[in-house]
Amino acid sequence: METEKVVPEAEELPKTIVRRVVKDKLHNCSPDTDISVHKDALLAFCESARIFIHYLSATANDICKESKRQTINAEDVLKAIEEIDFTEFVDPLRDSLDGQLTFRNWIFIFCCNFPAFYFKRRNA
Repeated sequence: METEKVVPEAEELPKTIVRRVVKDKLHNCSPDTDISVHKDALLAFCESARIFIHYLSATANDICKESKRQTINAEDVLKAIEEIDFTEFVDPLRDSLDGQLTFRNWIFIFCCNFPAFYFKRRNA
């Protein structure tokens, strides 16, 4: 019997946005071909991104608690990114923050670039 994992609706990432991000990144990697994303692959991307966000959030929360604070700030997230070995993102994200992007846009930039970095890192 196959069990289906149930994710609360509040934790689901919008599939249309995830599809757009993935297709844009795949198009950048291979501009001459039109790459489609199978439904199962889209679900895998959504679930992977959700898990990554949970992991990053938990790590940033631990850093925040170590500082005896109750509010996670951008610096906690940057330290968490370093702690989970994604140091390549710290400087571009810090530059984005210095450019006064909103935190939401900053996270969007990170998530948009994560799939390309993952594929690059995995194929290296």
